[in-house]
Amino acid sequence: MSYSIDANILVYASDQESPHHERAKEFVETRGEDPDLLCLSWVTLMGYQRIATHPSIFRNPLSAQQAWRNVTSLLALPRCRLITEQEGFVDEYEQLSNTAGVKGNLVPDAHLAVILRQHGVAKIYTADTDFRKFGFLSVVNPIDG
Repeated sequence: MSYSIDANILVYASDQESPHHERAKEFVETRGEDPDLLCLSWVTLMGYQRIATHPSIFRNPLSAQQAWRNVTSLLALPRCRLITEQEGFVDEYEQLSNTAGVKGNLVPDAHLAVILRQHGVAKIYTADTDFRKFGFLSVVNPIDG
């Protein structure tokens, strides 16, 4: 089995002022113990880096170095794989975009969803309910319990 994590969970784990911080931090810190394969994409990792270092979004932004250390710590986990777009991505994205009405904030979610589908990753941990629009994904919010 394999799964992915959305950027919002990583952001909550880094944002000590978030009411979701403790649960998200615990979830992220236990990824090394999970026997399933953690599949991350640059879409997620760069989204995390953008938000966690942005002073207009993050009250106490991380330095670029702190955020990057968090990214490399995840990538160093023995059961973590970096996944990217595969052959046929453009056609799959277009099809999903047309059927799900992808626009605005749903664009990066659809981008990630297609990457996950291309790699057979059927589960994503996220607090973003928009992922439920992609019926091929099992969406689990680790903040809720």
